[in-house]
Amino acid sequence: MEPGTFTQYFSHVVFSPKLKSPIQDVRLQNRLFMFVSGILKTLGHKPLAVNGMYDHIHILYSMKPSISVSDTVKEVKRVSSSFLKEEGLLRNFAWQSGYGGFSYNRSQIDDVIKYIQGQREHHKIKTFREEYIEFLEKFEVEYDPKYLFEFHEQAL
Repeated sequence: MEPGTFTQYFSHVVFSPKLKSPIQDVRLQNRLFMFVSGILKTLGHKPLAVNGMYDHIHILYSMKPSISVSDTVKEVKRVSSSFLKEEGLLRNFAWQSGYGGFSYNRSQIDDVIKYIQGQREHHKIKTFREEYIEFLEKFEVEYDPKYLFEFHEQAL
């Protein structure tokens, strides 16, 4: 950290495995989420919540300002894919291109952590597609539906 530099940036990213690569085993999901937390720490970020479902992952972290969100996502995808393949856990695993990125202020962080930790409950009533589009609309992110993820519920 540079002298005189003090920051507080909170980033929430969401992305999804390719259709051929859903992570069905809950124990494996939990291992992946812990592993992703470790990647974030190695990059100098502070992980606040990492959770998801078989078809997507949510990551909330306090950002080290010298590493962009896109570089962070790229590294998390690269290292976690290698982990799953090299450990023989999912030999053909791959993440889809792209991600959703959202920022929050300090007063919202506890609620966002609770939301991310409650993924199993949320997805009893809402699909990932519905959740993701809701985030895009809530944050007023312009998007073209043809460039959204390929959602797993379409393939199952």
